[in-house]
Amino acid sequence: MAERYSSFAPGGTAWLLQRITAAFLVVTLAFHFFQLHFVSHAAEVTFAGTQERMSTIGYFLTMVLFLIAGTFHGVNGVYNALVNQGLEGAQKKVMLAVLAIAGLALIVQGIWVATAMAGWI
Repeated sequence: MAERYSSFAPGGTAWLLQRITAAFLVVTLAFHFFQLHFVSHAAEVTFAGTQERMSTIGYFLTMVLFLIAGTFHGVNGVYNALVNQGLEGAQKKVMLAVLAIAGLALIVQGIWVATAMAGWI
């Protein structure tokens, strides 16, 4: 039988955050689908409606946390998948830096768009 290998150290911070963000994403994704596919049907989703939803502080914070959790979960998952495939040394450090910068840029851009959609800038 093949030995199981994972770059996640069980009980480590990255391991724990990966699981916490997964659980948070399941809940917020369900909320997102319910809100935008059952409360408002796809044909009824408009720019003005999005602005109205984003101007509500609770919705705004939920979507920003959704963005941050999704970005962390995705970037951390890609990084650990690469490590599991044998990435090491300088390549590992470079990939960590590239993914961290890309993740941070995505979060900054997403918050900027959310703030603009809320009408706060």
